[in-house]
Amino acid sequence: MDVIHKIGRRKTAVARAYVAPGKGNITINKKDLANYFTTATLQYKVKQPLVLTNNDANFDITVNVYGGGITGQAEAVRLAISRAMCEVDAENRLTLKPEGLLTRDPRMVERKKFGQKKARKKFQFSKR
Repeated sequence: MDVIHKIGRRKTAVARAYVAPGKGNITINKKDLANYFTTATLQYKVKQPLVLTNNDANFDITVNVYGGGITGQAEAVRLAISRAMCEVDAENRLTLKPEGLLTRDPRMVERKKFGQKKARKKFQFSKR
């Protein structure tokens, strides 16, 4: 098996995951997973597709991620890894699909409109 390349997106974050056979090392932007995503919640999100498919020690994963915030980046990485796990073995799809890990979340930030304070919030009206 050669290297599998998949892309995941969330909000404005884009992650490119390169999955190759290995010992379970995850490198994100040339940093270790624990150094890049410091909280346990974000580390869990990234590892979730590997744990569910029992592949957490079978593959070395290198990820390039940019854009968005830290949570959006973690979820983009999760989608990219999930897509790669489906290409590794079609049976993994049956495990990941019910968990919602193969769905690209379409929600984006709504733009600010002119004449308003924010996207939905208006300036206060005064009768003076």
